[in-house]
Amino acid sequence: MRARLATLPASPHRPNEDFAAVTPDAAVLLDGAGAAEMDNGCRHGVAWFTRRLGAAILARVGDGPLRSVLASAVSATADAHRDTCDLAHPGSPSATVIIVRFTGPAVEYLVLADSVLLLSTASERPEVITDPRVEAVGNRYRAPMDSLRNGTPEHAEARRAFVRATLGHRNRPGGYWVASADPSVAAEAITGSAAVTSLALLSDGATRLVDTFALETWEGLLASLTSAGPEELLRRTRAAELSDPAGSRWPRAKPHDDATAVHLSVEAELRPPA
Repeated sequence: MRARLATLPASPHRPNEDFAAVTPDAAVLLDGAGAAEMDNGCRHGVAWFTRRLGAAILARVGDGPLRSVLASAVSATADAHRDTCDLAHPGSPSATVIIVRFTGPAVEYLVLADSVLLLSTASERPEVITDPRVEAVGNRYRAPMDSLRNGTPEHAEARRAFVRATLGHRNRPGGYWVASADPSVAAEAITGSAAVTSLALLSDGATRLVDTFALETWEGLLASLTSAGPEELLRRTRAAELSDPAGSRWPRAKPHDDATAVHLSVEAELRPPA
């Protein structure tokens, strides 16, 4: 297996809240979230949460079904700050989750929330695995924010209102599901297995060329990752963002986001038979 990983923070003045790691047995990507610019009940913060949860997943990744791995990791992470933080706070740190485990002739995967897993299989187009429920909830509330220019006080206040509104649907039936303090959310994750030739794990800051800017297709993005690597994908993403800093062409909550891409080329023994 050949692995390449690249990540960029949204700002050099704030910690990168993504987490990504690759081992000989697995790959993990988390995209952290919290109540932007508001109290979230946690003295540690989102970056601490994603690193703690990511490490807990890796420590358990060989222990049973991937939903059980995630549930155990969420419980352990919650226990690590239960006595110091308000885990019932609606903005308590949370994260999307992708876990890929290499087992025998296929890869097993788990996807929770709106990070994207791309699988290159025997078909012409890559399989795109993500949970649309986060976007569905967000679309109900984003119009006032999207009508305003990034960088203005009005946009900042509209973004706070957007975050408050969407948090009301977090980890509730009819809403969306992310990893936070309740291990039962693991039951909402998408799981499966596939024989692949390559795959990519992408936080939503690294998918903007396709799902926000419409400057690339999933096929083109995966081809670019294969030929030029994740560093080039992030460079192109930042260039597009910098060309529209106010969000006039592409309305968005933040001009830039933490962006992480992991690309894996799988060895022959994991590939489907010719």
